[in-house]
Amino acid sequence: MVWQIPENGLTLSLTEPVVILEGHSKRVGIVAWHPTARNVLLSAGCDNTIIIWNVGTGEALLNLDDIHSDMIYNVSWNRNGSLICTASKDKKVRVIDPRKQEIVAEKEKAHEGARPMRAIFLADGNVFTTGFSRMSERQLALWNPKNMEEPIALHEMDTSNGVLLPFYDPDTSIIYLCGKGDSSIRYFEITDESPYVHYLNTFSSKEPQRGMGYMPKRGLDVNKCEIARFFKLHERKCEPIIMTVPRKSDLFQDDLYPDTAGPEAALEAEEWFEGRNADPLLISLKHGYIPGKNRDLKVVKKNILDSKPTANKKCDLISVPKKTADAAGVQNEAKLDEILKEIKSIKDTICNQDERISKLEQQMAKIAA
Repeated sequence: MVWQIPENGLTLSLTEPVVILEGHSKRVGIVAWHPTARNVLLSAGCDNTIIIWNVGTGEALLNLDDIHSDMIYNVSWNRNGSLICTASKDKKVRVIDPRKQEIVAEKEKAHEGARPMRAIFLADGNVFTTGFSRMSERQLALWNPKNMEEPIALHEMDTSNGVLLPFYDPDTSIIYLCGKGDSSIRYFEITDESPYVHYLNTFSSKEPQRGMGYMPKRGLDVNKCEIARFFKLHERKCEPIIMTVPRKSDLFQDDLYPDTAGPEAALEAEEWFEGRNADPLLISLKHGYIPGKNRDLKVVKKNILDSKPTANKKCDLISVPKKTADAAGVQNEAKLDEILKEIKSIKDTICNQDERISKLEQQMAKIAA
């Protein structure tokens, strides 16, 4: 199910999805939006099948059902969305071209242990994996898809049995590893020089994590030099964990915040299915991220009989009219930015006043006690 979050967040519980995508025969455990094409969604289920959808039409356009013979642990798009990599229960890491529906590279027994692996693409095209050795030690490894015989780097960490979940920041080349059941987050920097994967530090807490979420870069507070924000899942609560780089200067720290991937799509779904690629459209965080006008997802059911399908191209079955330029919208863009900045300023003021009221109430409580 695909849900549309309203512009200013939820005020009521959502009960109606925008679209329901039906095609898997068993439970779906993985969903991942395409990094640069609008409304392209990948899903993978316990039927060992990967389906790539055009959410704008509600149609399944690519069905990779004969590549995996065992459970898929995770799927990751590369930087421009031309390839995906997967980790599977059969101990293989595969690099796949989804539009050609073929395996580009694969490594058997990337990690020899029986416990689950994870594999993610890095910005330079290399693949980073986590898994277990034959002796049940947790491992991390770096691979070049053009030659997967031997890893670029392989490190053994400890003998804990929690699966290591990798979260990657392409702007700073830092990988954060969160182990299920651990109470710590380790982080590493990926570089071009040996040992390639450099240990930086460990964040430790008292409570173990049941799961972890990761805030996109444009949601961070640049004024506080925040470089990562996690959402740690406990049994009954969700706790934000904020990582900052202390700086004495109040100026914008451009070394911490290079231009980052913005929310706008570089391609339409149809262009990607036809074979085009594009890198993410980058935005500056210098003035803090101000959301643009929210584009509501409208699902268009196209009559397949209107178009003439060619022999082997599934993607030709669906075509959606190109969006027309909205002249009035362009004229109002500057005004909209101005209003959004003013709203942000008012919200900041309200937050500050809330904090002040809370402190005064605490003081009153102490005096009363």
